[in-house]
Amino acid sequence: MSGARIIGYGSALPDKVLTNDDLSQMVDTSDEWITERTGIRERRIGGTTAGLATEAASEAMKRAGVSPADVDLIILATTSADRQVPATASTVQEALGARCGAFDLNAACSGFVYGLVAAHGFISQGMERIVVIGSETLSKLVDWTDRSTCILFADGAGAVVVERTDGPDSLLGWHLDSDGTAEDLLYAERDGYIIMAGKEVFRRAVLVMEHAARRAMDRAGVTADDLDVVVPHQANTRIIEVSCRRLGIPIDKAVSVLHYTGNTSSASIPLALVDALEHDRISDGDLVLLVGFGAGMTSASAVLRWGAG
Repeated sequence: MSGARIIGYGSALPDKVLTNDDLSQMVDTSDEWITERTGIRERRIGGTTAGLATEAASEAMKRAGVSPADVDLIILATTSADRQVPATASTVQEALGARCGAFDLNAACSGFVYGLVAAHGFISQGMERIVVIGSETLSKLVDWTDRSTCILFADGAGAVVVERTDGPDSLLGWHLDSDGTAEDLLYAERDGYIIMAGKEVFRRAVLVMEHAARRAMDRAGVTADDLDVVVPHQANTRIIEVSCRRLGIPIDKAVSVLHYTGNTSSASIPLALVDALEHDRISDGDLVLLVGFGAGMTSASAVLRWGAG
Protein backbone atom coordinates (compact mmCIF):
# COMPACT_ATOMS: atom_id res chain seq x y z
CA MET A 1 0.00 0.00 0.00
CA SER A 2 1.19 3.50 -0.89
CA GLY A 3 1.71 6.25 1.61
CA ALA A 4 0.59 9.86 1.18
CA ARG A 5 1.54 13.29 2.41
CA ILE A 6 0.46 16.92 2.12
CA ILE A 7 2.59 18.80 -0.40
CA GLY A 8 0.72 22.09 -0.75
CA TYR A 9 -1.73 24.26 1.14
CA GLY A 10 -3.78 27.41 0.64
CA SER A 11 -6.53 29.51 2.15
CA ALA A 12 -9.08 32.14 1.21
CA LEU A 13 -11.06 34.67 3.25
CA PRO A 14 -13.61 37.21 2.01
CA ASP A 15 -12.60 40.87 2.00
CA LYS A 16 -15.48 42.08 4.19
CA VAL A 17 -14.62 42.17 7.90
CA LEU A 18 -17.47 42.12 10.43
CA THR A 19 -16.24 43.15 13.87
CA ASN A 20 -17.89 42.60 17.23
CA ASP A 21 -18.58 46.32 17.38
CA ASP A 22 -20.37 46.03 14.03
CA LEU A 23 -22.54 43.26 15.47
CA SER A 24 -23.36 45.36 18.51
CA GLN A 25 -25.17 47.71 16.12
CA MET A 26 -27.29 44.80 14.86
CA VAL A 27 -28.14 42.83 18.01
CA ASP A 28 -27.95 43.29 21.77
CA THR A 29 -24.31 42.38 22.33
CA SER A 30 -20.86 43.92 22.78
CA ASP A 31 -17.26 43.29 21.89
CA GLU A 32 -16.48 42.43 25.50
CA TRP A 33 -19.38 39.96 25.77
CA ILE A 34 -18.47 38.12 22.55
CA THR A 35 -14.72 38.06 23.18
CA GLU A 36 -15.07 36.81 26.73
CA ARG A 37 -17.41 33.95 25.79
CA THR A 38 -15.95 32.87 22.45
CA GLY A 39 -12.54 34.44 21.79
CA ILE A 40 -13.87 35.86 18.51
CA ARG A 41 -13.13 39.52 17.74
CA GLU A 42 -14.01 39.64 14.05
CA ARG A 43 -15.05 37.39 11.19
CA ARG A 44 -15.10 37.51 7.37
CA ILE A 45 -18.33 37.56 5.38
CA GLY A 46 -18.99 37.19 1.65
CA GLY A 47 -18.23 35.27 -1.52
CA THR A 48 -19.49 31.88 -2.62
CA THR A 49 -18.52 28.46 -1.36
CA ALA A 50 -17.19 27.53 -4.81
CA GLY A 51 -15.33 30.80 -5.23
CA LEU A 52 -13.56 30.59 -1.89
CA ALA A 53 -12.81 26.89 -2.45
CA THR A 54 -11.33 27.60 -5.87
CA GLU A 55 -9.10 30.36 -4.50
CA ALA A 56 -7.79 28.17 -1.67
CA ALA A 57 -7.29 25.16 -3.94
CA SER A 58 -5.47 27.23 -6.57
CA GLU A 59 -3.04 28.49 -3.94
CA ALA A 60 -2.48 24.97 -2.61
CA MET A 61 -1.84 23.62 -6.10
CA LYS A 62 0.55 26.46 -6.90
CA ARG A 63 2.54 25.78 -3.73
CA ALA A 64 2.61 22.08 -4.59
CA GLY A 65 3.67 22.69 -8.19
CA VAL A 66 0.65 20.72 -9.36
CA SER A 67 -1.33 21.49 -12.52
CA PRO A 68 -5.07 20.80 -12.98
CA ALA A 69 -4.17 17.85 -15.22
CA ASP A 70 -2.28 16.27 -12.31
CA VAL A 71 -5.32 16.09 -10.02
CA ASP A 72 -7.18 12.78 -9.74
CA LEU A 73 -9.93 13.81 -7.32
CA ILE A 74 -11.42 16.85 -5.58
CA ILE A 75 -13.05 16.38 -2.18
CA LEU A 76 -14.96 19.44 -0.98
CA ALA A 77 -16.05 19.40 2.66
CA THR A 78 -18.93 21.84 3.15
CA THR A 79 -22.25 22.34 4.89
CA SER A 80 -23.12 25.34 2.73
CA ALA A 81 -23.10 24.14 -0.86
CA ASP A 82 -23.98 26.83 -3.39
CA ARG A 83 -26.75 24.77 -4.98
CA GLN A 84 -28.80 21.68 -4.26
CA VAL A 85 -27.48 20.05 -7.44
CA PRO A 86 -24.81 19.67 -8.71
CA ALA A 87 -22.17 19.25 -6.04
CA THR A 88 -20.23 22.45 -5.47
CA ALA A 89 -17.10 20.35 -6.01
CA SER A 90 -18.07 20.13 -9.69
CA THR A 91 -18.20 23.93 -9.91
CA VAL A 92 -14.74 24.08 -8.32
CA GLN A 93 -13.45 21.43 -10.71
CA GLU A 94 -14.59 23.47 -13.71
CA ALA A 95 -13.11 26.67 -12.28
CA LEU A 96 -9.75 24.96 -11.72
CA GLY A 97 -9.76 23.42 -15.19
CA ALA A 98 -9.40 19.89 -13.81
CA ARG A 99 -10.84 16.71 -15.32
CA CYS A 100 -11.25 14.27 -12.47
CA GLY A 101 -13.63 12.94 -9.87
CA ALA A 102 -15.27 15.53 -7.64
CA PHE A 103 -17.74 15.31 -4.77
CA ASP A 104 -19.05 17.18 -1.76
CA LEU A 105 -18.70 15.77 1.75
CA ASN A 106 -20.92 16.98 4.59
CA ALA A 107 -19.72 16.06 8.07
CA ALA A 108 -20.18 19.62 9.36
CA CYS A 109 -17.15 21.01 11.20
CA SER A 110 -15.43 17.59 11.13
CA GLY A 111 -15.66 17.49 7.35
CA PHE A 112 -12.10 18.43 6.43
CA VAL A 113 -10.59 15.66 8.56
CA TYR A 114 -13.13 13.21 7.14
CA GLY A 115 -11.97 14.30 3.68
CA LEU A 116 -8.30 14.01 4.56
CA VAL A 117 -8.75 10.45 5.83
CA ALA A 118 -10.76 9.59 2.72
CA ALA A 119 -8.01 11.01 0.50
CA HIS A 120 -5.43 8.71 2.08
CA GLY A 121 -7.77 5.79 1.39
CA PHE A 122 -8.22 6.71 -2.28
CA ILE A 123 -4.46 7.09 -2.69
CA SER A 124 -3.89 3.66 -1.13
CA GLN A 125 -6.04 2.33 -3.97
CA GLY A 126 -3.98 3.91 -6.73
CA MET A 127 -4.71 7.61 -7.06
CA GLU A 128 -1.76 9.99 -7.24
CA ARG A 129 -2.95 13.44 -6.15
CA ILE A 130 -6.08 14.65 -4.41
CA VAL A 131 -7.19 18.16 -3.50
CA VAL A 132 -9.03 18.29 -0.17
CA ILE A 133 -10.91 21.50 0.57
CA GLY A 134 -13.00 22.84 3.42
CA SER A 135 -15.11 25.79 2.28
CA GLU A 136 -18.10 27.54 3.83
CA THR A 137 -20.37 30.54 3.40
CA LEU A 138 -22.22 30.13 6.67
CA SER A 139 -23.35 33.76 6.64
CA LYS A 140 -26.21 32.69 4.37
CA LEU A 141 -27.39 30.23 7.05
CA VAL A 142 -27.30 32.73 9.91
CA ASP A 143 -30.26 34.61 11.37
CA TRP A 144 -28.69 38.02 11.89
CA THR A 145 -31.24 38.83 14.61
CA ASP A 146 -30.19 35.82 16.73
CA ARG A 147 -27.26 36.88 18.88
CA SER A 148 -26.60 33.32 20.04
CA THR A 149 -25.52 32.26 16.53
CA CYS A 150 -24.78 35.36 14.45
CA ILE A 151 -21.74 36.17 16.60
CA LEU A 152 -20.15 32.80 15.83
CA PHE A 153 -20.35 31.78 12.20
CA ALA A 154 -18.47 33.11 9.19
CA ASP A 155 -17.09 32.38 5.72
CA GLY A 156 -13.76 31.09 4.42
CA ALA A 157 -11.87 28.19 2.87
CA GLY A 158 -8.72 26.14 3.29
CA ALA A 159 -7.24 23.46 1.07
CA VAL A 160 -4.39 20.96 0.80
CA VAL A 161 -2.92 18.80 -1.94
CA VAL A 162 -2.29 15.21 -0.88
CA GLU A 163 0.17 13.19 -3.00
CA ARG A 164 1.12 9.53 -3.11
CA THR A 165 4.58 8.71 -1.82
CA ASP A 166 6.73 5.60 -1.84
CA GLY A 167 7.88 6.52 1.66
CA PRO A 168 5.98 6.13 4.92
CA ASP A 169 2.43 7.41 5.18
CA SER A 170 2.13 10.75 6.99
CA LEU A 171 -1.21 9.65 8.50
CA LEU A 172 -0.23 7.68 11.58
CA GLY A 173 -3.62 7.37 13.22
CA TRP A 174 -7.18 8.62 12.82
CA HIS A 175 -10.69 8.37 14.21
CA LEU A 176 -14.07 9.26 12.69
CA ASP A 177 -17.32 9.16 14.62
CA SER A 178 -20.90 10.40 14.77
CA ASP A 179 -23.51 10.39 17.52
CA GLY A 180 -26.88 10.76 15.85
CA THR A 181 -28.67 11.05 19.19
CA ALA A 182 -27.29 14.60 19.36
CA GLU A 183 -28.22 15.63 15.83
CA ASP A 184 -30.92 18.05 17.06
CA LEU A 185 -28.46 20.10 19.11
CA LEU A 186 -27.12 21.96 16.07
CA TYR A 187 -28.97 21.99 12.77
CA ALA A 188 -30.42 24.02 9.91
CA GLU A 189 -33.50 22.93 8.02
CA ARG A 190 -33.35 23.20 4.25
CA ASP A 191 -33.60 26.91 3.40
CA GLY A 192 -33.61 27.65 7.15
CA TYR A 193 -31.24 29.17 9.68
CA ILE A 194 -28.76 27.55 12.06
CA ILE A 195 -30.34 26.53 15.37
CA MET A 196 -28.02 25.65 18.26
CA ALA A 197 -28.39 24.51 21.87
CA GLY A 198 -25.18 26.22 22.89
CA LYS A 199 -24.61 24.92 26.42
CA GLU A 200 -25.21 21.28 25.50
CA VAL A 201 -23.08 21.57 22.36
CA PHE A 202 -20.25 22.94 24.52
CA ARG A 203 -20.55 20.09 27.02
CA ARG A 204 -20.61 17.36 24.42
CA ALA A 205 -17.96 18.99 22.22
CA VAL A 206 -15.34 18.78 24.96
CA LEU A 207 -16.09 15.09 25.51
CA VAL A 208 -16.08 14.04 21.84
CA MET A 209 -12.94 16.02 21.06
CA GLU A 210 -11.12 14.31 23.90
CA HIS A 211 -12.39 10.89 22.84
CA ALA A 212 -11.51 11.41 19.17
CA ALA A 213 -8.03 12.69 19.99
CA ARG A 214 -7.26 9.79 22.32
CA ARG A 215 -8.44 7.22 19.77
CA ALA A 216 -6.25 8.69 17.02
CA MET A 217 -3.23 8.91 19.33
CA ASP A 218 -3.74 5.32 20.47
CA ARG A 219 -3.93 4.18 16.87
CA ALA A 220 -0.78 6.14 16.06
CA GLY A 221 1.04 4.79 19.11
CA VAL A 222 1.83 8.24 20.48
CA THR A 223 0.97 10.20 23.61
CA ALA A 224 0.02 13.81 24.24
CA ASP A 225 3.62 14.49 25.27
CA ASP A 226 4.81 13.44 21.81
CA LEU A 227 2.69 16.03 20.00
CA ASP A 228 4.32 19.17 18.68
CA VAL A 229 1.25 21.03 17.40
CA VAL A 230 -2.52 20.68 17.83
CA VAL A 231 -4.88 22.10 15.20
CA PRO A 232 -8.37 22.06 16.74
CA HIS A 233 -11.70 23.06 15.29
CA GLN A 234 -12.07 26.81 15.75
CA ALA A 235 -15.44 27.01 17.49
CA ASN A 236 -14.78 28.56 20.87
CA THR A 237 -11.62 29.40 22.82
CA ARG A 238 -13.04 27.83 25.96
CA ILE A 239 -13.72 24.53 24.20
CA ILE A 240 -10.12 24.47 22.93
CA GLU A 241 -8.72 25.29 26.36
CA VAL A 242 -10.81 22.72 28.24
CA SER A 243 -10.16 20.00 25.65
CA CYS A 244 -6.40 20.57 25.76
CA ARG A 245 -6.45 20.53 29.56
CA ARG A 246 -8.34 17.22 29.64
CA LEU A 247 -5.86 15.75 27.16
CA GLY A 248 -2.82 17.04 29.07
CA ILE A 249 -1.69 19.19 26.13
CA PRO A 250 -0.18 22.63 26.89
CA ILE A 251 -2.40 25.31 25.40
CA ASP A 252 0.59 26.93 23.69
CA LYS A 253 0.74 23.91 21.38
CA ALA A 254 -2.77 24.67 20.07
CA VAL A 255 -3.23 26.83 16.98
CA SER A 256 -5.97 29.46 17.21
CA VAL A 257 -7.25 31.74 14.45
CA LEU A 258 -10.89 32.14 15.47
CA HIS A 259 -10.19 35.63 16.86
CA TYR A 260 -10.17 36.83 13.24
CA THR A 261 -11.99 34.06 11.34
CA GLY A 262 -14.87 33.10 13.63
CA ASN A 263 -16.29 29.60 13.28
CA THR A 264 -16.00 28.55 9.64
CA SER A 265 -17.13 24.93 10.13
CA SER A 266 -15.32 22.62 7.68
CA ALA A 267 -12.95 25.44 6.69
CA SER A 268 -11.91 25.94 10.31
CA ILE A 269 -9.18 23.29 10.67
CA PRO A 270 -7.52 23.90 7.27
CA LEU A 271 -7.53 27.67 7.88
CA ALA A 272 -5.78 27.10 11.21
CA LEU A 273 -3.38 24.60 9.63
CA VAL A 274 -2.41 27.04 6.89
CA ASP A 275 -1.90 29.81 9.46
CA ALA A 276 0.41 27.56 11.48
CA LEU A 277 2.43 26.66 8.40
CA GLU A 278 2.71 30.26 7.23
CA HIS A 279 3.99 31.27 10.68
CA ASP A 280 6.54 28.43 10.82
CA ARG A 281 4.84 26.67 13.71
CA ILE A 282 5.09 23.31 11.92
CA SER A 283 8.38 21.77 10.73
CA ASP A 284 9.27 18.53 8.95
CA GLY A 285 9.11 15.64 11.35
CA ASP A 286 6.65 17.30 13.73
CA LEU A 287 3.72 15.33 15.09
CA VAL A 288 0.52 17.23 14.36
CA LEU A 289 -2.93 16.44 15.76
CA LEU A 290 -6.00 17.65 13.87
CA VAL A 291 -9.17 17.31 15.93
CA GLY A 292 -12.69 18.62 15.71
CA PHE A 293 -16.39 18.13 16.24
CA GLY A 294 -19.51 19.26 14.44
CA ALA A 295 -23.24 18.98 13.96
CA GLY A 296 -24.43 15.43 13.84
CA MET A 297 -22.71 15.19 16.34
CA THR A 298 -19.69 14.24 14.27
CA SER A 299 -16.11 14.13 15.47
CA ALA A 300 -12.83 13.45 13.73
CA SER A 301 -9.13 13.38 14.47
CA ALA A 302 -5.90 12.60 12.68
CA VAL A 303 -2.27 12.34 13.80
CA LEU A 304 0.17 13.35 11.05
CA ARG A 305 3.94 13.08 10.85
CA TRP A 306 4.54 16.29 8.92
CA GLY A 307 6.56 15.87 5.77
CA ALA A 308 6.68 12.05 6.00
CA GLY A 309 7.62 10.42 2.72
